[in-house]
Amino acid sequence: MRVRLLYFAWVRERIGRGEEDVDPPASLASVADLVDWLATTRGAGYAEAFGDRHRLRAAVDQRFVPLTAAIGAAREIALFPPVTGG
Repeated sequence: MRVRLLYFAWVRERIGRGEEDVDPPASLASVADLVDWLATTRGAGYAEAFGDRHRLRAAVDQRFVPLTAAIGAAREIALFPPVTGG
């Protein structure tokens, strides 16, 4: 399953890119599983960006979801820090 990942704000800065296409293992069921896989297999920037899940938010196919949400047949997953308005 090929999925486009989008990164925003300090997540993007730590990883060093704003987006990429990946083929995660089929065994990954949730966004949290994907985050863990990225943190442990993609290098130091990913480990740093995804080291504390409580500081992350996600959207699957442009819909905000909790990290426990299923990936399913997602075409796009965005990962970003909490957003505040003002």
